Order: sequence, then C-alpha cells, then structure tokens
Amino acid sequence: MTSITPLSIPEVLLITPKRHGDARGWFSETWSRRTLSAAGIEHDFVQDNQAFNAKAGTVRGLHFQQAPHPQAKLVRVLRGEIFDVAVDVRAGSPTFGKWVGAKLTADGGEQLLVPRGFAHGYCTLTDNCELFYKVDGQYAPETEGALLWNDPDVGIDWPFSGEAILSDKDRIAPRLKDMPVPTF
Repeated sequence: MTSITPLSIPEVLLITPKRHGDARGWFSETWSRRTLSAAGIEHDFVQDNQAFNAKAGTVRGLHFQQAPHPQAKLVRVLRGEIFDVAVDVRAGSPTFGKWVGAKLTADGGEQLLVPRGFAHGYCTLTDNCELFYKVDGQYAPETEGALLWNDPDVGIDWPFSGEAILSDKDRIAPRLKDMPVPTF
C-alpha cells in the first residue's frame, strides 16, 4: 500500500509507493489516480519532466508558476539523492514564508507532492542525480516566479556544505520580502 504522510505544512505530502520485490528486483506503481483519489489527492497531471544534475551541491529553485498557469508537482528521484523543499508563497496563508523539506532517494522511492502556491527547489546530495516529476499545469514562462534559494528570512536548512552550484537565474532571484506576492 502507498504511504501518504503530511509534512509540517500539511498540504505538502510525502508519498512512498509500495515496492513489490523478489530475486529479480522490484516493481512499484508510482502514480495511480485511483489510489491517490481515494486519499483525497486529485490532480490532473498534464506534463512529465526529467532533470539530470552532474554534481552534488547543485541547487535548482526555488521556482513557481502563478495564475493563470499555476502548477502542482509530484517529484521523485530516479538516480541518486536530493533534499526537496517547498516554501509557502500563498498570500494570507498561515504558513506563508515557511518551508518543509524531505530527502528523496532512488533507493527509497519517496515522492514529494508540492501543491500550487508553493515555491519548489532541491539540492543534490549525490553526483549524477536524476529526477522525474509530473506537473498539473503546462509550462508558461510568462507566469514564472523565483525566490532566492538561501533567503535568510525563510531559513532553509540545506544539508550540504561548500558552495552551491546555481544557475544565473537562481543566483539573482529576489528575497521573499522583496518579491511581489504571487497569485494562485
């Protein structure tokens, strides 16, 4: 049976599908509309994305899409390990500016459901890390937003040392206090 665990911001869910194994290896149903619908999770995923990161210490995010094209994401790791993070950026939310995170591993099969209204990002904990994620909204670059990955007011406790490997876009993203509050 799939395990579904709300994190400290209960809209963000850690989902761990059951693996059925034998001497040959294992099989897992990583997405089942029926199973998750029975748990009250309703998403119409419209796009699958895959990302590769060559080096440990790579940080991608914190990204979101706002109205009229917000996205929820269901993230899992195909190879390696990441620390996956969601930051609440919903105006008026009691957890606005708060973050939750979870370690996702290829070996464990954990997934993180990041709802609409949350900035999402991750850091790689291993080299040659590969991710797969589903989104419930089409990519719409005109609605993209970003939050600075190490905003001291958000205070994410990233579990790596040394210098983060960042894109130019992520390096210059605004702090939460400096960005317009997005709409979802």
